[in-house]
Amino acid sequence: MHTHLITIGNSKGLRFSRTLLEQCGITEDVEIDVKNNEITIKASSRKPRDGWENMFKEAYSKGKPEMLIPESIGLDWDGLEE
Repeated sequence: MHTHLITIGNSKGLRFSRTLLEQCGITEDVEIDVKNNEITIKASSRKPRDGWENMFKEAYSKGKPEMLIPESIGLDWDGLEE
């Protein structure tokens, strides 16, 4: 297939037919890879926050992490400023 780049603001883009996207299973998000001067575009299998649960479990398996904000600091957001 031969196509032309289109101008989108200061960038360039490609327009794909619905049929081509459906053939590839592309609905919204894509993964883009560049190797040896070639661009590969494929449907993204990743979901937002994919893998976070395992990362949290691993972090807690090593013991309770140190808090970035000490609990001794009062966090009364509704209080009056002095």
